Amino acid sequence: MATMIGIRDGPSAPGGVSAPYSPAKDKAANRGVYSSRATPLLRRVRLFVSAAAKVRILLGACLLIALMLIITRAGSLMGWNPHSPSSVFSSSRGGYTVLINTWKRNSLLKQAVAHYASCSGTDAIHVVWSESDPPSDRLKAYLRKIVLSKSQSAHKPNFRFDLNEEDNLNNRFKPIEDLRTDAIFSVDDDVIVPCPTLDFAFTVWQSASDTMVGFVPRMHWLDAEKDGVTYYSYGGWWSVWWMGTYSMVLSKAAFFHRKYLDLYTYKMPSSIHEYVTRERNCEDIAMSLLVANATGAPPILVKGKIYEIGESGISSLKGHSKRRNKCLNDFISLYGSVPLVSTNVKAVDARHEWFCFADFNIGENEEAGQIPLFFPE
Repeated sequence: MATMIGIRDGPSAPGGVSAPYSPAKDKAANRGVYSSRATPLLRRVRLFVSAAAKVRILLGACLLIALMLIITRAGSLMGWNPHSPSSVFSSSRGGYTVLINTWKRNSLLKQAVAHYASCSGTDAIHVVWSESDPPSDRLKAYLRKIVLSKSQSAHKPNFRFDLNEEDNLNNRFKPIEDLRTDAIFSVDDDVIVPCPTLDFAFTVWQSASDTMVGFVPRMHWLDAEKDGVTYYSYGGWWSVWWMGTYSMVLSKAAFFHRKYLDLYTYKMPSSIHEYVTRERNCEDIAMSLLVANATGAPPILVKGKIYEIGESGISSLKGHSKRRNKCLNDFISLYGSVPLVSTNVKAVDARHEWFCFADFNIGENEEAGQIPLFFPE
């Protein structure tokens, strides 16, 4: 059977010859592809559609950012607090013991005890008392009462005075009986560390419990060689800020393991004890050298604001810097080497930072550059 195929005539080509019919060409012609009559209205419509698409993308990005902010805050909106007792204090983690060194500043001592009693990770508060007269019954009763009233948890911190018969800076590192925690937070009576900052520093210490973790950095550097003897310089806050490195954190606000109390008292060279007793200075440098010598590792500086509520201290005395230099060099000569290890790492609580970045400009209690360290809750 023959198949009939119908052919539709298209428009005539020049010369009267009909061109073959093309449906695609006809459809395109109807859309105006082959026409030069693209109207201004059509162009405006296309520009409007393109602009609208860009606006939708921008709005979507803003919505995504807002959603991320809501998610990051959802925990607190639902009642979860990263600094609650369950986050820092538990039977397996132990909390920390606050060891307050004081000297004839009862008003400051009261403020310090009241503050640290309110921190969720505080398991106990010990006051190192080296005055000739023991604390009055009135003072002891007041502080015990304030500890009970200020504590926010069901677990109330133990409170005790550690009495010493003589005034000696070595007293602040005497071993303590019946401690329930491995972590010691050593602090002066005029230094206040906000509880969230303190609890974060505790989590940092838990990740590196053999080293010192604190808030007040200091540094050392090679100064000169003379007659075969190497001399080092002790650098304070400005040196740390300028050089961007540190090798010590002072015990006026630092965590360390309880074992260092025993090492300081029983294993450290007695000549260093005698030096601290005689000079009434540098027990904090001695502790930094002790820990560095035991670990071969640097300390860890924690970013955080701390507040010094006292008017003056030993560091305000004339010639303090020279005495610290002498302490450092005398202790190094007793060790026979330099155990201190320099670093530029700074621990940052990433939950409270929009942007964490690497830099080597480290300042005490300043918004300086930092290398972010992430630690478990």
